[in-house]
This record gives sequence, structure tokens and C-alpha cells, in this order.
Amino acid sequence: GGAGVAKRLGTLLSGLLECGAFCGIIFGWASLVFVLKDLGYFKYLCQPTATPSPNRTLLPGRVPVPRPPPATVPVPAVALAPLSPCLVSPVCFSLYTGGTLLVAFSTPELAVLLFPAMSMLSVGGILLILTNMQVGNLFGKYRSIIITLYNGAFDSSSAIFLIIKVLYERGLSLRAMFLFMAACSAWHLLRTLFLMPRTRIPYPLPPAYDYGGGGGWAWGRGRAAVGGVLGGVSGRVPTPDPWGAGGADPPGLSFGACVRSGLFAWHVAWLSVMQLRHYLFIGTLNPLLDHLARGDPHLVSTYTNAFAFTQLCGVLCAPWNGLILDRHKRGETPCLQGALGALADLRASVLSLAVTVTQCVLFSVCAAVPVLPVQFATFVLQVLSRSFLYGGNAAFLAIAFPPQHFGKLYGLAMALSALVALLQYPCVTLVRGPLHGDPFYVSV
Repeated sequence: GGAGVAKRLGTLLSGLLECGAFCGIIFGWASLVFVLKDLGYFKYLCQPTATPSPNRTLLPGRVPVPRPPPATVPVPAVALAPLSPCLVSPVCFSLYTGGTLLVAFSTPELAVLLFPAMSMLSVGGILLILTNMQVGNLFGKYRSIIITLYNGAFDSSSAIFLIIKVLYERGLSLRAMFLFMAACSAWHLLRTLFLMPRTRIPYPLPPAYDYGGGGGWAWGRGRAAVGGVLGGVSGRVPTPDPWGAGGADPPGLSFGACVRSGLFAWHVAWLSVMQLRHYLFIGTLNPLLDHLARGDPHLVSTYTNAFAFTQLCGVLCAPWNGLILDRHKRGETPCLQGALGALADLRASVLSLAVTVTQCVLFSVCAAVPVLPVQFATFVLQVLSRSFLYGGNAAFLAIAFPPQHFGKLYGLAMALSALVALLQYPCVTLVRGPLHGDPFYVSV
């Protein structure tokens, strides 16, 4: 009984499509900015120079990219994290649709609409990836691989803005493309109706767990609950829902204890520093390429396209981290359970964290080399490092802390790291001002 392989694969693949097409499109800002420049967005804020560059970086680069401002992150990520997919999905639908419509109806005279639009797309993307990571619970020992795979798809979705850039160069209007994207957001509601449970997906799965498709009580938790009741009648103890869908938290560490733990504090510090490095690179990529290409718009466009294409590989790179995290669960040795299993998971995460740090160091070294062709290697290392960073972050929180607190801890970690990410703005201002577009010293 329970959800069959076909239904679980349908949920997995549809979630992969959702993450790859919607969740992290904000990461592709470097591609969209070309279209906005060509249309004259924020042109009135450009200071005239003796030798104007057609690729001059404008104020839109300061739109909250690629994460929403810290003021908006905690509310949706922490407050909505305990809710079920069927409740979060309408919020995601509203945010995504609203954001794309704001961009569609923006003009050079109403360019200020880009600021709330980018924030709405960012918040909606975080909620979508947070909801989809529960799908990993359906696949048992492959849970970490699924979580990292979804985070890789999240990274790869930045290529959506590259597609918009290419189609714009072929004659399509920005408004038509974003109206089409707004219409596509109906996908979230359809998937929630047919391929997602009403309540959160428990881990480990109860016997005969089923979800989706039907109506009423059996949709979501109903059949699992029935199985629990029948188990109680036959003398078996019903399987608890570790996601806390029933209301009260299961025995174990409280949410407050998790937040106050040194493990969570050090993890947030690690995430904040690594994330800030990536934000700085994305925020200064356009002036970096403009500086190294000596203002040649064709070279800058070529390298921007190359950067966007490498982002597509995020979905291919991220599962490697999942293989590292789940490597002790494969083979003939039986999987450990309880405290021993949790300890084995934590030990497996050490190698993952070490590999992620090494990649980020190599990426930073290449980014600091003021040679244009070297940036191809920078792009590859950047997508590897970012895929490992976000996939590893989610998988580590799922491993190290009680699963009923995962959504809240993930949202809080992203909120706290977003506070640190505010440092990107003075750094970007420094690059575009006193450093005249050369981010070398900031990279160092």
C-alpha cells in the first residue's frame, strides 16, 4: 500500500521542474541587467563621463539580489515553515505572480517597481525550495541526495533570465515574456493539488503512507493516519509524525535549544561568510567583466552568457554533495538507527563541509586574478561551490537537528545570513566608486 514508485517519481520530477524553472531565477540578475540597460532603466541616474561606456552598470544592480532583504526573509521563511504545502503554495503563487507582473508592467519611468518585484521573487523562491525539500523524505536513504539535487535545480534556475536575454535579442518584448512567466505560475497550484500532501511529509515515512490525487480525508495524511489507527488496534504503536504535523512537537530538543546551540551558531557563521562571498561576486560581476574587457560590450556579453550557462550545471553538481553525505548508507553494511545513525550522518557531513570550503577558496583565488580568460575557471568553481553550499546547508540542518524544526531552522539560518549579506552593498558601492569598477581589492 501507500504511494507507489510512479507517484513518488512524479512528485520528484515535478518538484525538480518547479525548482529549476521558478525558485532561484533571481540568481540570473547578471543576464537580466543587459535587457534593462538596453531599455534605459535608471538611465537618469547615470553620471555623464568623457568616454561613456555602452555597458555602464546602473543602479538596478543594487536591487536585492540574489536573496531578499533581511527584513522580508524571517517572516515567510520562519513563520510559514511549520505550515503544510497546501497552505504555503498559494502564498508562493501570489508572490511569484505578483513579482513577474510588476516586472512586466514596469517601464524606465516606473523602474522603482523592480525593487518590490525582485524581493517578491526572492521570497517566493525560498518558500518553494523549502516546501520541495520535504520530498527527500519520500526516498529514505537517498534523502540527502534529493535535497541537494533540488538545491542544484534552484541554482540552475538562474538560466531563466539568460533565456529572457537571448529571446529579447531575438525580438521578444520584456513585457510579453514576464506575462508568460506569470501565467506559468499556475503550475504551483496544480502540483499542490495532485502531487503534494496536505500536511508535511514525515520522516521516516509511516507504513502505507499515501498522498495526493484524491479528495477529502485520504488526500495527504489520511491513509497514513488510518494505518496508524489500525496499527494501534492490532497492538502496534502508531508511527509519530516527526514533522510535527499533528500540532505538538515530538520528544527531543526544543526549537529554542536548537537555536541556542553552538552547532547552529557556528553553522550560521560558516554559511554567512560563504554566502557573502558569492553575493559579492554576483554583485560585482558586471563591473568586473567590464573592467577586464576594457568596456567591450561584445566581450562582456559573451562572458555573461558563459557565466549563465555554467549556472545550468548546478543541478548536475549538487547531487555529488548528496553522494558524499549519504555514502555511509550504501553498501552491504546495515544502516545505523537512532543516536548512532545520527552520529554517522554528522561524521559524513564533515567531508562535505571541507570540500565546500576548499571549492570556495579556489573560486575566490581565481576571481582575484585580473585576467579575463581565467574567469571561465572562476565560473565553474563558483557554480560548484554554490551548489555544494546551499545543498550542504539544507542537508546538514536536516541531519544535525530534529526534523520537526527543519523548516524553521532553515528559514532562520537564511535570515541571519541575510543580515551579514548587507555588507555586500557598501562593498559594491566601493567597487563602483573609488575603485572605478575594479573589484580586485574586494576579492582579496
